[in-house]
Amino acid sequence: QAQLVESGGDSVQAGGSLTLSCKASRFTARYCMAWFRQAPGNERRPVATVDRYDNTMDMDSRFTISRDNAANILYLQMNNLKDEDTATYYCAAGSILAYRCTSGRIASADFTSWGQGTQVTVSS
Repeated sequence: QAQLVESGGDSVQAGGSLTLSCKASRFTARYCMAWFRQAPGNERRPVATVDRYDNTMDMDSRFTISRDNAANILYLQMNNLKDEDTATYYCAAGSILAYRCTSGRIASADFTSWGQGTQVTVSS
């Protein structure tokens, strides 16, 4: 399993932008990759996914997922951040069929590799 390390979390003002990164320890181009987030007391929910063909599913139009397969890095560009975006953001990888990966119906149980999370705090 790939080891995943997130970075880029920060405290920002509402309306601001952040780019999160997730560095994988091994080749992940064939995997479904995803960003999840979890706020205190809430379930871990998917934010965006990208399949092995670079098709993407962004759960929110303000967020854009992308990947650099040559560098084994996954990104999440977040714009116009709101207070409710405050959460710990996790990177995940899994051997999930492409159609399911970007179906919008994935769950945390579908993924086998996880990062430790990076905190995003948005204040108004």
